[in-house]
Amino acid sequence: MKPRSWPLPIPRRFAQNHRMENEAGRAAAIRRLVRWAITPPQSYAVYFLALVLVAGSSFYAGSLAPKKPSGLGPPPVSAPRN
Repeated sequence: MKPRSWPLPIPRRFAQNHRMENEAGRAAAIRRLVRWAITPPQSYAVYFLALVLVAGSSFYAGSLAPKKPSGLGPPPVSAPRN
């Protein structure tokens, strides 16, 4: 059977897009990186890395000493004394 005699001409309707193969630049690199990162073996590592970064930054932010207020002056007279 010839391909042109099929009821649905699939090869002609779904021709390969050659423009996408030659795509280069920053947007294409980001798209390739995201496509790589969402495949199952890498996605577990990416999720774990994001979890470690969030936990580490949260720990770091929690360990910082708060800034002491300056310029407020002495407490008001009505403040209780211990």
